[in-house]
Amino acid sequence: MRQLVLDTETTGLSVDLGHRIIEVGVIELVNRRPTGNHFHRYVNPGREVEAGAVNVHGITNDFLADKPSFSLVAKDLWDWLAGDELIIHNAPFDVGFLDMEFRLSGVGRPLAQICAITDTVQMARKLHPGQKASLDALCRRYEVDNSNREYHGALLDARLLADVYLAMTGGQSMLTLDAAQARSADGVRMSWAQRLGVKEQVQLVLFADQDERAAHVERLKYIAKKSKLVWAEELP
Repeated sequence: MRQLVLDTETTGLSVDLGHRIIEVGVIELVNRRPTGNHFHRYVNPGREVEAGAVNVHGITNDFLADKPSFSLVAKDLWDWLAGDELIIHNAPFDVGFLDMEFRLSGVGRPLAQICAITDTVQMARKLHPGQKASLDALCRRYEVDNSNREYHGALLDARLLADVYLAMTGGQSMLTLDAAQARSADGVRMSWAQRLGVKEQVQLVLFADQDERAAHVERLKYIAKKSKLVWAEELP
C-alpha cells in the first residue's frame, strides 16, 4: 500500500485571490514505512509572495526568481501522485491550490477523482475533541521532535506529518524489518527486544500441578452437565 504525505507552501492564504504554490514536498510511505523516496520542488509563482507568508515559511521572492514555473514540474508531480492515497494536514487548502495549478498547467484533473485524500486535521479533531489540531500541537502530543522547525517548509512539514500520522493511526513507525535497521552499530543482528529497548530475560513456564489438573477436570465435568462440550467424550 502506497501513501503519500504531502504539504505545500504558497504566496498567500487564498487561492481565490490568485495566490500560487511556491513549494511542494511529498514523502512516500509503503506499508506504513517511509521508503526514503520523496518529491520536492520550489517553483516560481509568477507573482509576489506576501510579507505575511514570508514570515511563516521564509521563502523570499529573490530565492524563487530562478526557479521553474509550476507548469514545468506539473507532469512529474502528477505522475508521482496519481492513484495513491494522499495524507494532508488541512487537505482542502492544499488540494484547492494543487487543483488550480494542475488546471492552469493543463495537466490531469481534480485530485479527488484519482486519489484517496485523508485530512489529518479532521482525524485529529475526532481523536482529540476540543484540543488544538495544528501540526505543532500534534507533534507535542505524539512526542515528534520538531525542534528544528524555525520556519514552515513543505518537505520538513511532510516529514513531521508522516511521523504524526503513523502515531495517530497506531504507531509502530519505528518497527522495521529492514536489515540495516535490524543490526547494531557493529553489524550484529539485533533481536526484537534489543530493537525495542527491552531487557531480555529468561521466560519461566509454569505447569499445573496434579491437584490443579484434577480440579480442572472436575470443573469440565460440571460444565458438561450443563451444556454439550465437543471435548466431553475425552473426560475421564
